[in-house]
Amino acid sequence: MQVDVLNIEGKKTGRTIELPEEIFGVEPNDHVIYLSVKQYLAAQRQGTHKVQTRAEVQGASRKLHKQKGTGGSRKGNIRNPLYKGGGTIFGPKPRDYSFKLNRKVKDLAKMSALAYKAKENAIVILEDLAIETPKTKTFTGVLKALNIAGKKTLFVLPDNGENAYLSLRNIPTVEGTLLSDMNTYDIVNAQVLILSESAAKVFTEADVEENA
Repeated sequence: MQVDVLNIEGKKTGRTIELPEEIFGVEPNDHVIYLSVKQYLAAQRQGTHKVQTRAEVQGASRKLHKQKGTGGSRKGNIRNPLYKGGGTIFGPKPRDYSFKLNRKVKDLAKMSALAYKAKENAIVILEDLAIETPKTKTFTGVLKALNIAGKKTLFVLPDNGENAYLSLRNIPTVEGTLLSDMNTYDIVNAQVLILSESAAKVFTEADVEENA
């Protein structure tokens, strides 16, 4: 698919980039997207939740009163879960929520997410930003020129886009990521995907290498 390269004023530069159909034109697979997003979110969980069992709370271990003859119910020690300050029954324990996905499944999920963005015409290719000094106001102006200010945006940078990243990181609706770090969750979570021209060319170069 042919996509026009826009400048920082939102106008066409006259250049276009051919995004490979093998990536942006695949039939999206919803289930692998679900698995990839689930894996990403699961990996974010710390899993440090912990409660104290009756073996861990403070309190004497003596039996409160004799078993029979009191007219009351049977009672063990004060750490019984039924008492205030007693242990917790079947409470959460520290655990690791992460799980493994095969590389091919993750790659298919990422391609499916990109294909959805292509179908929705939600992909913008922006010429490389020559930002000498990081400044949020500069990038805010770019978003206004592209008519996407206020929309949840994922801006994919080449490996050398440090000043651009520093310019956008304080904008609450914009998430910046390197092309090598782009994941399915970030793509799905964004309304608009902005690819820098250098980042977009990587897809084309990769496609040429595969067909060579």
